[in-house]
Amino acid sequence: MLDGRWRAKVERRLDPVGRGLHRAGISADGLTIAGLVIAIATALLIANGNLLLGAIGLVLTGLPDVLDGSVARYSGKAGPRGAFFDSVVDRVSDAVLLIGVAWHLTSESPGAPVLAMAVLGASMLVSYERAKAESLGFSARGGFMERAERMVLLGVGLAFDVLVPVLWVMLALTMLTAVHRFVMVWRQASSSTGAAPAPGSRGRDDRSESPITDPPTTERRQRVRRPRPRGLSRVPGRR
Repeated sequence: MLDGRWRAKVERRLDPVGRGLHRAGISADGLTIAGLVIAIATALLIANGNLLLGAIGLVLTGLPDVLDGSVARYSGKAGPRGAFFDSVVDRVSDAVLLIGVAWHLTSESPGAPVLAMAVLGASMLVSYERAKAESLGFSARGGFMERAERMVLLGVGLAFDVLVPVLWVMLALTMLTAVHRFVMVWRQASSSTGAAPAPGSRGRDDRSESPITDPPTTERRQRVRRPRPRGLSRVPGRR
């Protein structure tokens, strides 16, 4: 929701900043790595109980993710390699932050860290559904709880020290998003039954099958005429 409606506007307003960073010699990959480093530092702050500083660090973690796209465009190096690298680092950052939250919650109750790990698992499921759908030629965008919403809610939980209630909300909405995307892709795949599979994809049992085709109907067997033996002639008057 936030990712689809507000991300483009935010990136457009921060575009001059991205242009300045490019002129300063900062690369898009460098920004992505800086975001990961900030995420790790933020996770350590959260694990040690510095929740307000963790909320500030969470905001700083999102800035490189917004700016690296414009820097890549101005450098002329935007492409699949950078997009792949950015996506992988985003998943690692999400995992590191929620692990820091789980570490902090060990002092509250034995089951609280499991809640943080459940949110992490559901988040990875949502990301996997989109990646797998796009690899098959389908769309799986949207939902109640994408990455931007997760970061906003997590920031609220850190700033006001209400992590457990916020995590329950995140878990419920993330699972709804996972179901929403599953149904979306299922309908697209059902309506395209019989279409050629995407390159490199296989069936459910991961076995490749060679199609059996019938011979063309225009090809028919021709009768083979046996040669008449030499020395034999037709009997006169018989036909």
